[in-house]
Amino acid sequence: MSDLLINSTLTIPQAEFAMSFIRASGPGGQHVNKSSTAVQMRFDVLNSPSLSDEIRQRLIKIAGNRITSGGELVVTAQRFRSREQNRRDALQRIATLVRRATVVPKKRRRTKPSAKARKRRLDDKRKRGERKKLRGRPSHDA
Repeated sequence: MSDLLINSTLTIPQAEFAMSFIRASGPGGQHVNKSSTAVQMRFDVLNSPSLSDEIRQRLIKIAGNRITSGGELVVTAQRFRSREQNRRDALQRIATLVRRATVVPKKRRRTKPSAKARKRRLDDKRKRGERKKLRGRPSHDA
């Protein structure tokens, strides 16, 4: 097992991952009750020396309910019937989350609609209101 490559500047050593094998749910016949092929992988986000503080904060936000109260990222992989494939799948999913956390979100710049756009919006609203007024019942003046 080699280190987990996130991008050209960030790798996470395998020693930072805790792995346990658990029984998978779902179909599998008689074999599923005897074998523990699902992988539960834990990565201590709060105490990881590999992550910068900015990446750590973004990862906690992105991971949502997969982060425990102790700051551990828990990923369970049970898509495949072999331990090795599930282990690779769990690592890949963690790598994807960390990759997303390395991207710095763009700052939103507030913009104002132009005067012409505001006038056009009000004119459209006025026309729409007049059109709706015409939908009423005909008056009995005639």
